[in-house]
Amino acid sequence: MLISEAFAQTAPAASAGGMESLSSLFPLVLIFVLFYFLLIRPQQKKMKEHKNALSQIRRGDKVVTGGGIVGQVLKVQDGEVTVEIAENVKVKVIQDTITAILSKTEPVGKSANDETPAKPAEEGKSGSLLGRLLSGKKD
Repeated sequence: MLISEAFAQTAPAASAGGMESLSSLFPLVLIFVLFYFLLIRPQQKKMKEHKNALSQIRRGDKVVTGGGIVGQVLKVQDGEVTVEIAENVKVKVIQDTITAILSKTEPVGKSANDETPAKPAEEGKSGSLLGRLLSGKKD
């Protein structure tokens, strides 16, 4: 007898249908949308930019490894990067562990005006004896 009275007390009241359940879900959906646009999406964008920067590492770039070691890239090959951290001290690191690129070198490519390869920025300014002898220029 007590059991039937307990079921009678917890009987659902007549409701307006599924609108109450939808209105109770609205704050949760709103919170998820805010989290997506304020936290998840910017983090994904940052990761994509970092991955793109890592794929463009080339010889001569100055980088920082995950351990905080600063060095200059000597070689990039198969996901490994050889970094010179001091004179004649070379370390191989996994490319994904590089956290920052401090300075980039310009790629040697074709200039827009002609079909000859572009010269590095410091080549004409060095004024070395060998450079002057080979070019035939005099002071």
